[in-house]
Amino acid sequence: MNKYDLIPAVRRSDLWELRKSPAHYLYKVTHEEETTPALTFGTAAHKYILEPELFLDDYMVAPEVDRRTKAGKEQYAEFLEQLGERQPIKKADFEVIQAMNDAILMHPTACSLLKLGMHEVPITWTDPDTDEECKCRPDVINTAENLIVDYKTTTSCEDGAFERSCRYYGYKLQAAMYTEGLFQSQGLLYRFAFVAQEKTPPYAVRVYMCDPGFVDEGMEQFRDLMRIYHECKQSGKWPGYTDKELIGDE
Repeated sequence: MNKYDLIPAVRRSDLWELRKSPAHYLYKVTHEEETTPALTFGTAAHKYILEPELFLDDYMVAPEVDRRTKAGKEQYAEFLEQLGERQPIKKADFEVIQAMNDAILMHPTACSLLKLGMHEVPITWTDPDTDEECKCRPDVINTAENLIVDYKTTTSCEDGAFERSCRYYGYKLQAAMYTEGLFQSQGLLYRFAFVAQEKTPPYAVRVYMCDPGFVDEGMEQFRDLMRIYHECKQSGKWPGYTDKELIGDE
C-alpha cells in the first residue's frame, strides 16, 4: 500500500462503487483490492508513459528463462534477489508498453499533454457541503495551461467507443471531482482532458477535451454521491440495493 492510499479521505473510485450501493462501497474500502495481470500492466504503463525516468525504481523486467532447468532456476533466483521491493514485469509486457509510449511520442498533442506538467501529485481538500475529506491524484497537472490531463487505456478510440467507456467507468465523475479538488485547494478553475490509447497495435491515440457540460454532469454525480457518503458515515449504516416494487419490460 502506497502513501496515497493511506490518506484518510474518499477518492473517485470509492464514490463510483458507492453508486452501486453503500454496501458495495464499504466492502471495497475494507478489503484489499485483488491484483490482476491487467491491473499490474495498466499501472506499469502509467508509470512508464508518465514518469519513464522513475520506472526502474518501481519495476524490473523479468528474464525469459526456462525455470524447469537448473540454469533457468539459477537465473530466476538471481533475478528475485535483485528485485527487492520492485514489481516484476514480463519482457513481452514491457515491450508492449514501450511500443505504446512510442505511439504517444508520435502524436504531438498527446505527447505534450502527458509529458509536460506535474505528475501524480496528491491533492486533498475538505468538501464544503459535507465537511468530508476528499482526495485525488491527477496523472498530469499543467499549471501553465490550467489543465488536468488523465491517461486512459481503452479497447477502442473509434467514434462513440470511448464515450461509452466514460459512462461505464465514471469518467465524468472523475473530471468533476479532480477539477473540484484543484479549485478547492488552489482557488483556480482547471479544464480537463483525456488522452486515450488503444491497448492493441497500432496503439492508436486520441485526445478528448471535456466541454463544460461534461464536467457539470459529473459534478451532479459528485454532489449526490457525497451526500449519500456523508449520510451513511453519520448514521453508521451502509445499506445494499433498494428493492424495486415493480418489474417488467422496459
